[in-house]
Amino acid sequence: MADFDLRSTDERSGRVAAWVSLVANIILMVGKGAIGILGGSRALVADAIHSAADLVGSVAVMIGLRVAQRPPDADHPYGHGKAELISSAAVSVLLIGAAVQVGVSGIKALFGPAEEPDVLAAFAAGAAIVAKEVLYRYNARLGKKLHSRSLMAAAMDHRSDVISSAAALIGIVVSITGKRLGVGWMLYGDAASSALVAVLILKLGIEIAADATQLLMDRTEPHELQPYVEFITRVEGVERIDELRARDHGQYVIVDVKISVDADISVAEGHEIATDVKNRMIREFPRVSDVLVHVNPYYRQQARRGNEE
Repeated sequence: MADFDLRSTDERSGRVAAWVSLVANIILMVGKGAIGILGGSRALVADAIHSAADLVGSVAVMIGLRVAQRPPDADHPYGHGKAELISSAAVSVLLIGAAVQVGVSGIKALFGPAEEPDVLAAFAAGAAIVAKEVLYRYNARLGKKLHSRSLMAAAMDHRSDVISSAAALIGIVVSITGKRLGVGWMLYGDAASSALVAVLILKLGIEIAADATQLLMDRTEPHELQPYVEFITRVEGVERIDELRARDHGQYVIVDVKISVDADISVAEGHEIATDVKNRMIREFPRVSDVLVHVNPYYRQQARRGNEE
């Protein structure tokens, strides 16, 4: 019952984080977009487009979290955890699309007449930096606690917003300063920063896509499996690990392991060792939700002859 209550609490925490990000992105998108248009700041408008992509991404995260919590069924025996990875991939696609749109607009602005953004645009960018940094820390801390890929993707998205808003703020300040000092080339600071924002968004989108794709393909690094290997070899009755695999489903991991046990023991005794491996793995590693154990016979005499040869 305690495990169930903890799991329910984690689910609620994840949903609350997604809703907070959703509401914040709506406010930032509308605020930056309106002030950017009225204040004549391309960089702030570009940042608003980024927030619009974030808004859709927040919805994708909410859907992914909800689907991922569904228990295994006949059609999905390994559960629905990879729905989170799909939502992460959706976030990356949206970011890449936003980057292309913002980049094209920024480059075009560099070859057109320069415009001086309003001082209000600078204050809006500054406020966005503070808000997004708070959201980054909140989502990152919760994502690490819940081992949630979609929340971590949302956190990295918020961090990219901090960087893009900072770039927008610099560009706005440079343009305003250029107008005050009468330096013509500085007037293009706002347009140049919007193009830089596009590059930052594109970089983040590619990184999130690469990470989600590797996990969807069940890629695991040797160092990730080593703690499992060391633990299983210490279980009494396990003579050798013949094969070990792990499938990362976002918030949980499913382990497949082939172990060798003494060939002279009974089938029941071999089954008890396999059950012991499974139960102890689940207790020791919070992310491990299931362990599929296959038992092979271990012939001591053959093993000794092999060592002698």
